[in-house]
Amino acid sequence: MSRTPWDAIVIGAGAAGMMCAAVAGQRGARVLLVDHAGRLAEKIRISGGGRCNFTNVHSGPANFISENPAFCRSALARYTAADFIALVKRHRIRFHEKHKGQLFCDESSEQIIEMLVAECDSGRVHWMRPVKVGRIGMAGNLFEVTTGDGVQSARRVVIATGGLSIPKIGATDFGYRVARQFGLRIVEPRPALVPLTFDAGEWAPFVPLSGVSLEVNARCDGGRFDEDLLFTHRGLSGPAILQVSTYWQPGEAIELNLAPRFAGDELAETLVGTKRTSRQTLANALAALLPRRLTDGWLRSQQVDGEQRLADVPDRTLRGLAQSLQHWRLTPSGSEGYRKAEVTRGGVATGELSQATLEAKRVPGLHFIGEVVDVTGWLGGYNFQWAWSSGHAAGRAIDPLH
Repeated sequence: MSRTPWDAIVIGAGAAGMMCAAVAGQRGARVLLVDHAGRLAEKIRISGGGRCNFTNVHSGPANFISENPAFCRSALARYTAADFIALVKRHRIRFHEKHKGQLFCDESSEQIIEMLVAECDSGRVHWMRPVKVGRIGMAGNLFEVTTGDGVQSARRVVIATGGLSIPKIGATDFGYRVARQFGLRIVEPRPALVPLTFDAGEWAPFVPLSGVSLEVNARCDGGRFDEDLLFTHRGLSGPAILQVSTYWQPGEAIELNLAPRFAGDELAETLVGTKRTSRQTLANALAALLPRRLTDGWLRSQQVDGEQRLADVPDRTLRGLAQSLQHWRLTPSGSEGYRKAEVTRGGVATGELSQATLEAKRVPGLHFIGEVVDVTGWLGGYNFQWAWSSGHAAGRAIDPLH
């Protein structure tokens, strides 16, 4: 490795790190890209069921959660979903829109990794991997990064080491430790885009519903999503729950509408109206509107006899059933944690960083990008777009020393 100081050392060769290194390298900067993992960009590889949901055409500041919701605006505006799509097209990677603006590779997420590697190679980025990174110190105006292969110095250091999600593929708290070392504030990290769990005793009536899936409206602390929900043995999962989990705080309730296609009092009025002419049982009448297993399980949980004739059920009971289905408030006891979380909420406080360059205001030359920053996107390609946008912003800030 060179004894001449690098223009930048990027630590973390994931989505944000490779984007940053490629952009800086192609501007003529001498860049060293360092990573500890034996297998490159594993989070990209496993995403989207192996096809990588690499962006969302609707990406904008409203799709992100942060202590400062406006912080991401600059980076997202200067490198958009359309910009990344153009890059994908230049590399002749075929893709398709799957759901609500989510874009996936037709073939494999490996294509995105290969594209980023090719972009880095185009910028003559130097690679050092797999290697452990130890202390980051200062020597005058230079950063000194201690690695398993010796000490490297640089005018700038970019931390792109991600959050704590999915530790089995190498997630660590390295980025947070570096931020604290340099006196930067951390917004408490916690699992996000994660299944929610409930007290075993309270959840017992719903265990038989494990595997039932349906579209719902889910709400929590300002987050509201129309997506699919999945009952599990320990609680709730599916896109609707992953979305609201990012907004959820311990001790708070979430609210679910299990019959969202019925507006207002429509469900109650439908049941009451059907009662006038129907010879069905209550269970059969409800099963015409909702999944059968949900119907049977819900009636049990509400201690209502589903075998009674609908005509014999009091209107008050029918309205109560409709109310319970459309305004189900329940308080999770926790989540499945980082092992199942797709991302980490929290991280380096945005108040510590420049919106334009992701550079630490109090530590010139030190940048934080991607998931390690307190910017968390919705499910559906938004977090990858933040990786591309923040990586591009930092990469543009790395000028070659001539």
